[in-house]
Amino acid sequence: MRLIDQDGNHVGTVPIEQAMDAAREAGLDLVEISPNADPPVVRVLDHGKFLYERAKKARGARKAQKQIEVKEIRLRPKTTDHHRSFKVKNARRWLGEGKKVKVRIRFRGREITYPEIALGTLRGVAEELSDIADVEQAPQRDGRTMLMVLAPK
Repeated sequence: MRLIDQDGNHVGTVPIEQAMDAAREAGLDLVEISPNADPPVVRVLDHGKFLYERAKKARGARKAQKQIEVKEIRLRPKTTDHHRSFKVKNARRWLGEGKKVKVRIRFRGREITYPEIALGTLRGVAEELSDIADVEQAPQRDGRTMLMVLAPK
């Protein structure tokens, strides 16, 4: 086993008994750091402190991640232009805040036989928002809905 002491100094390749003795003398734990290495790497340290610092590092990484919220506007193939303009206004505000926007058109009854109407509506929405948004996911059918995703530029 490759041994690293409590100060982080590389001791060298030693038998497992010698590594356990070194940990016992220091009053600390022997922790296997890299089991897949050849030979495996072990380190003399306080195991509780090791777990705490690893959890702290993971929390910091999660905190540093940027969460992108996805908002959704729902339309129908028969939605009027006036109603659609309200929905597009909300989408414009959300895109300005840095959020992604899903535009979903739900088909009811026989409307599903005319997907070109919904496709035209989605293209119109994308065109109205083209100054501040890019189409991240092109319009595609998903069961009784047609979906498009817009991302801020």
